[in-house]
Amino acid sequence: MTTQKNFSEIAELWKQDKKMYVKKSTLSAYILLMENHLIPTFGNSTHIQEEKVQQFVFQKLEQGLSQKTIKDILIVLKMALKFGAKHKWIQFEPFDIQYPTIRQSHQIEVLSRSHQKKVMAFIQEHFTFRNLGIYICLSSGIRIGEICALTWDDIDTENGIIHIRKTIQRIYVIENGERRTELLLDTPKTKNSIREIPMSRELLRMLKPFKKIVNPNFFVLTNDSKPTEPRTYRSYYKNLMKQLEIPELKFHGLRHSFATRCIESKCDYKTVSVLLGHANISTTLNLYVHPNLEQKKKAIDQMFRALK
Repeated sequence: MTTQKNFSEIAELWKQDKKMYVKKSTLSAYILLMENHLIPTFGNSTHIQEEKVQQFVFQKLEQGLSQKTIKDILIVLKMALKFGAKHKWIQFEPFDIQYPTIRQSHQIEVLSRSHQKKVMAFIQEHFTFRNLGIYICLSSGIRIGEICALTWDDIDTENGIIHIRKTIQRIYVIENGERRTELLLDTPKTKNSIREIPMSRELLRMLKPFKKIVNPNFFVLTNDSKPTEPRTYRSYYKNLMKQLEIPELKFHGLRHSFATRCIESKCDYKTVSVLLGHANISTTLNLYVHPNLEQKKKAIDQMFRALK
């Protein structure tokens, strides 16, 4: 006969099983959600009902967690429960969770055109390898983990292409009861993130002289065999923006700025989606394609002209 287990015991066995199938960084993210949110609430439970999960959702919303984060937590909860049910350690009843309606639209933060020009001009005049990273991000839309992992052999000045094939991140590790973090250099999470990005003429002009003299295995941001980690680089970027008196903008705003400038320049959405490494075009459309008042008026005018 199969013994019933509580959620904590199932979670531990599920983690051991999952280790064989997912990337180390993905497992680390799952474990963090388990430790911080699921185990404290459901750890001793041997039967988890929809009502209890709904209460958990409202509690997390009150604590200020976003709906997206809560949905990610529930995905992990479901995976562990299905694993437990498969082994007959726990009963799994699918839950249908309700969320309050979000009334305000989420605005992405981007640099204004004048601020973007100011940052790029400053970097051209005050060249350092760390400043170069910010210029590359504004010219290519790459993520912070991708710029920190970029090495000189990823930069092909002959063909004017940047190859994105790795990322760096600090992950949370629990092994043998010990908790620590470690810096992980790995391939990007999805196959779409492995991509080629053409360089602008200005960027190519900046990089060509260096390419002849640098060690191809060195990291671009440090021009050294040791990389900068995202947390350190984020802090450097924040100080630079303060120095330039640019309104506070998250590092990810550089990626948003690149995408927004592409859309403003009438680039086709599919190309922008591929450049950003999005898994599908709907992500790009939802984030960046918001018709302005002028476009809306034009649509109404066209419709009435067609009626006549």
